[in-house]
Amino acid sequence: MQLSSFLQRFNEPETLKMAKLGRELRAKGIDVIDLSLGEPDFDTPEHIKEAAVKAIHDNWSHYTPVPGFLDLREAVCSKLKRDNNLDYKPENIVVSTGAKQSLANAILALVDEGDEVIIPTPYWVTYSELVKIARGKVVEIKSTPQQGFKINAAQLEAAITPRSKVFLFSSPCNPSGAVYSKEELASLVEVFRKHPDIVILSDEIYEYINFTGRPAGRHESIAQFEEVKERVVIINGLSKGFAMTGWRLGYIAANTDIAKACEKVQGQFTSGTNSITQKAAVVALTTDLRPSMEMVEEFARRRKKVLEIVKEIPGITCPEPEGAFYIFPDVSSYYGKSDGETIITNAADFSMYLLNTAHVSSVMGDAFGEPKCVRFSFANSMEKIEEGWRRIKAALAKLK
Repeated sequence: MQLSSFLQRFNEPETLKMAKLGRELRAKGIDVIDLSLGEPDFDTPEHIKEAAVKAIHDNWSHYTPVPGFLDLREAVCSKLKRDNNLDYKPENIVVSTGAKQSLANAILALVDEGDEVIIPTPYWVTYSELVKIARGKVVEIKSTPQQGFKINAAQLEAAITPRSKVFLFSSPCNPSGAVYSKEELASLVEVFRKHPDIVILSDEIYEYINFTGRPAGRHESIAQFEEVKERVVIINGLSKGFAMTGWRLGYIAANTDIAKACEKVQGQFTSGTNSITQKAAVVALTTDLRPSMEMVEEFARRRKKVLEIVKEIPGITCPEPEGAFYIFPDVSSYYGKSDGETIITNAADFSMYLLNTAHVSSVMGDAFGEPKCVRFSFANSMEKIEEGWRRIKAALAKLK
């Protein structure tokens, strides 16, 4: 059977690939500790689950409007005003089956063949692949651990060409945990002011998981700057901040032209998002955030422990993440080393060595545009995290 050449344009997400390999080992009876997937190990808060049960009993079981129920889009607007002091109307909001679909809608609606999409490294694995699906060209801006994995205005200016169409970034960042301050965003905005045709895709899915202040850092959205707000597309969702990964709900906030374009794209792919999830999401977005903040406090505790452990491992350089629930250390000092059987030549070898030897899953940095690094999640129990890193430490000690 001859399959479409479309499949050759992009790769399988490494995050999902590593999770699949971990499941295969578990099926053989091997105890694998998963430090690869970006999924909170918490259950969805009770009041949100109760709202879903009520929606079932109230028979919200029919097709939904493509951009989402009106009350949910109003709830998104209320959330954006409450948390971010941003003014949007329901017509600016499109609800999708996860933030990944929101991102795909936006890229397919904006990018033509040959258009350049500027993406700072490191970046979430799906960014580059979606651009390839749209036949666009990925233009990477390399950041470094010394920069806190954040780019500056001069780097942005140097990357812009007449073909630049979109700038795509996340803050807090997956995988690095970097968080842009208001001042840092303002410096990028000064560059965008000189290039009014560039659309900014701002992935803010980790908004609540911010360690730059207590009890939680204030999230700074680039949409707060009026001079660029009309060409900012905010991408957000409920998976990370509300422990609702399996519920699949994301959304965008954008100008009405982009919102309508995303609605048109979505109308041919999935139409409206799950009705029960939408009704639960209204409650999630408009009621008590304490469960989310308690979850963030636990992530902060785990982050502290992981950083303490990693400092004890020679050859690993690890910037301190300011948000999300990952560390993204430089492990390149292990390249060229061997345990007598396996030679580590790159990040993929490093991750596979840990999977097969320590039975701990991680994700190679190449997938995020940083070949010297590997991503480890701390969205797992403290017990699993400590055991996982004990295994990693022992496995790395064998490399000479």
